[in-house]
Amino acid sequence: MSFELSPEHEEFRRSVREFAEAEIAPHAERWDKEHHFPIDVVRKMGDLGLFGLTAPEEYGGSAGMDDSAGDFTGLCLAIEEIGRVDQSMGITLEAAVGLGINPILTYGSEEQRKTWLPDLVAGRTLAGFGLTEPGAGSDAGATRTKAEAVDGEWVVNGSKQFITNSGSSITSLVTVTARTGTRDNGKAELSTIIIPSGTPGFIVEPAYNKMGWHASDTHPLTFHDVRVPEANLLGERGRGYAQFLATLDDGRVAIAALAVGCIQACLDMSVRYAGERTTFGVPIGSKQGLAFQIADLEVMLQASRALTYRAAALKDAGRPMREFKQAAAVAKLYATESAVTATRIATQVFGGYGFVEESPVARFYRDAKVLEIGEGTSEVQRMLIARGLGLPVE
Repeated sequence: MSFELSPEHEEFRRSVREFAEAEIAPHAERWDKEHHFPIDVVRKMGDLGLFGLTAPEEYGGSAGMDDSAGDFTGLCLAIEEIGRVDQSMGITLEAAVGLGINPILTYGSEEQRKTWLPDLVAGRTLAGFGLTEPGAGSDAGATRTKAEAVDGEWVVNGSKQFITNSGSSITSLVTVTARTGTRDNGKAELSTIIIPSGTPGFIVEPAYNKMGWHASDTHPLTFHDVRVPEANLLGERGRGYAQFLATLDDGRVAIAALAVGCIQACLDMSVRYAGERTTFGVPIGSKQGLAFQIADLEVMLQASRALTYRAAALKDAGRPMREFKQAAAVAKLYATESAVTATRIATQVFGGYGFVEESPVARFYRDAKVLEIGEGTSEVQRMLIARGLGLPVE
């Protein structure tokens, strides 16, 4: 099986890179400093078709179309190229598609798809995915948010945290995992419910003051007797746990692609700076101690990219889920940990200049750490990989 990119994918990469360098790169520092979420750029990303890469044509997407990059690999390419100039906009795209669009596309009824997908695919609106809670992160089975069926409605009470794209002025909905009962074995029955923005009792709390991803929209959410129709159940009742596990498998590869963009940025900045900055009369890149560290960046980049696009190719080829899950965990673990290391190396290359906010290196340094946490921590990835090897790890 070949994992080489098609000519369509390569042309698509070039077009996204041109867009990112023209529309995002010149403003990324200001957005970061002002904690500004640029809705106008989100809409331009929609005009470019970036939100519709995994959605079929009937909903406004390009998946499956001849001579297009409309597939999961195309989405990863877009995330990488956007993330190469701004990780905040990269995660905005990743979450909008992987956590916003794909659950509805994969598990939604035809009515739900027709209601929500056209605007989401066009980038006119965004959707969030409410999974994490104060006491339920990696242990999603500890979810405490409840949804009770009462007189043809779901009544939802609880809270969520760290939810991306959940509180912007163009957010149209959040899909929320909630306890809808108890199974025969005593464990919680989890289901997923669509809650439109503006529903009474759905409270978007003030945005977080985060270490990084300053231009990304992230909020805690509270639900006080939120009532939505029973038809807002996403997929089958009691299948919420399986749904979000599959959603996170895709998301892990997409986060790996975001990490690849980060590593590429660190390599580009380091090579350029090492060739320009001189000490003792010569470029600092002539010093082995520094040049070898930059060489390590190239190794990490090539390995991370290969792992990421192999996993994406497995997804597009419809290979067995077990094979894809293992590849996704491996790509996510290696690429994200490499990205964190890459930002540390790049900061060292820049020296004192890397420690001041006027340098983009500082922004990438702050942005990188969460890559090891979001959509499954490094510890969870190691657990999944070990289980894939047949080890009875808990």
